[in-house]
Amino acid sequence: MSPDITKQPAKPPLRSMPPIERFTPLTPHVAISPTVSVVVPAMNEAENLPHVFATLPQWIDEIVLVDGNSVDDTVAVAKRLRPNVRVVTQTGKGKGDALAAGFAACTSDIIVMIDADGSTDGREIIQFVGALVTGADFVKGSRYAAGGGSDDLTFTRTFGNKVLTGLVNMIYGTQYSDLCYGYNAFWARHLDALNIDCTGFEVETLMNIRAAKAGLKIQEVPSHERCRIHGESNLHAVRDGIRVLKTIIREWRAKPTTLLPEPQTATPAADQGAA
Repeated sequence: MSPDITKQPAKPPLRSMPPIERFTPLTPHVAISPTVSVVVPAMNEAENLPHVFATLPQWIDEIVLVDGNSVDDTVAVAKRLRPNVRVVTQTGKGKGDALAAGFAACTSDIIVMIDADGSTDGREIIQFVGALVTGADFVKGSRYAAGGGSDDLTFTRTFGNKVLTGLVNMIYGTQYSDLCYGYNAFWARHLDALNIDCTGFEVETLMNIRAAKAGLKIQEVPSHERCRIHGESNLHAVRDGIRVLKTIIREWRAKPTTLLPEPQTATPAADQGAA
């Protein structure tokens, strides 16, 4: 038999293992070398931040608070709770605009986005980071995945979410179970593919669609949504549902995103910086 037939293609070399001091312990059995930023968009959330920050793991490298020109003590409370918090003052309006500003300010390898009203639990961040360091590009929380749930979903929000989720799955061939949820994490190197250019609550849908269009490896993890602790939500189910629908249609009509090349070989967890 010809040697050319049996010869196997050379595998690309793996990155060298980072030095031990680069690893951050997450549990007694797991450590990672990538750094982690958490983006918290907030407007008049001074009463909620103590509850939110108390759930954030101590191993997080950076907290970026995007202040939407609060008239209460949001910034002062954040600095008291975490003196090293990075504060970004939002110049525009809306959640999408706030997240874009926060993402641009991050300096870590991994970016996690949570809400400042107490509805998302920072103790779940380890699940998102774990999925990323073991191969995912984009990780989205799901209230409908096994182990997830919500204390705050009304009939209108549930019905609208299911219809919009089904529409996205049909158009893009995805298998999302929860489209309109704001707990996501991703590698910072994919920011260009996500290209946040919307202003409102439709930002989660935009990110989910563009992650799929770019061919990112997407993984859902279960998440439990809690009720807002203090204050009133700025979300309006019908109005924001219409904005989400318009975003889906706009992205469907837009020029397809160039897909990322498929890797030649699977990347071991160690090569992603996990040990």
